[in-house]
Amino acid sequence: MKLPSRDAMARQAEERVSGPRVRLPRRVVEKPLRQVGKRLLMALGVLVITVLIVYADREGYHDNANETVDFLDCVYYATVTLSTTGYGDIVPYSDSARLANILLVTPLRVLFLIILVGTTLEVLTERTREEFRLNRWRATLREHTVIVGFGTKGRSAIQTLCATGLRKDHIVIVDPSSKVIEAANADGFVGVLGDATRSDVLLRAEVQRARQIVIATQRDDTAVLVTLTARQLNRGAKIVAAVREEENAPLLRQSGADAVITSASAAGRLLGLSVLSPSAGTVMEDLIQQGTGLDLVERPVTKAEAGRSVRETDDLVVSVLRGHRLLGYDDPAASPLQLTDRVITIVRAAAVTPLTTPAED
Repeated sequence: MKLPSRDAMARQAEERVSGPRVRLPRRVVEKPLRQVGKRLLMALGVLVITVLIVYADREGYHDNANETVDFLDCVYYATVTLSTTGYGDIVPYSDSARLANILLVTPLRVLFLIILVGTTLEVLTERTREEFRLNRWRATLREHTVIVGFGTKGRSAIQTLCATGLRKDHIVIVDPSSKVIEAANADGFVGVLGDATRSDVLLRAEVQRARQIVIATQRDDTAVLVTLTARQLNRGAKIVAAVREEENAPLLRQSGADAVITSASAAGRLLGLSVLSPSAGTVMEDLIQQGTGLDLVERPVTKAEAGRSVRETDDLVVSVLRGHRLLGYDDPAASPLQLTDRVITIVRAAAVTPLTTPAED
């Protein structure tokens, strides 16, 4: 196996700095820096207005140091007044100055405090809200799907799963790149930042309670390590992994993968089929694109179909899954169908029904 690439080492360094963590999809809110900037501008505006009010009636103020109040003294007085410090070295003594303090400066002081305290409270509230969302997410997450790797293969797998009715909140993305996790959050998925070969990262994704795990990493050696770790944490989950080289497929199966897809070989076979028969290649590509044209669907045998032969079903059956045996449609053992069987059929995309949880409202 190859040594980790420079990009992989950079991602590992990034994860060591930030640490593995769960990122829930963010609601559409203003950027924090922009919010703080706006509040600072508001506080500065309140300060400027207060300085102008004091400077306009500076003759009504008394400075214990030199008995005169200049512009700098007005700025100083406004600052200590708005911050409720109030040293008392500069005080209003005329009726107009005191009236201005009562009617104008005091409301501005309250507004200034609201801006500053409100910023702190908002930050604390946001952290509390995010912690509450995370705890609720952990408490309600069951039978979900974990996708390791949000590259081309991972995205395609998610599109297929969502086309069959899997809800976005039942999908958790694991990836070592913060930019990739941000992209997943933008698409509405929960993301876990970290190296999936580590058990603590997979535990953050609640992999021990997952129903199925899709491993779509960029490297075969990484896929093997992730498969070993995931199978150790969850003995009953269905694990599907992708590899680039076909020679690594047996190693992945030995590591605990239920199904292994060789991406390079599959693409090559599809290219070869398209060369021999472009129409056949188009049909095969249509079959692997869930939700359009023709779809491959696995479903249980209905009561009406039990006891009948494969050819007597309403759908076009290509294989029968009986226990752990996969029987072809022309296998004599496939007929008659049993009620405990599952059949893999070709149907129109419009006829596809959700195989997992119902779609989002």
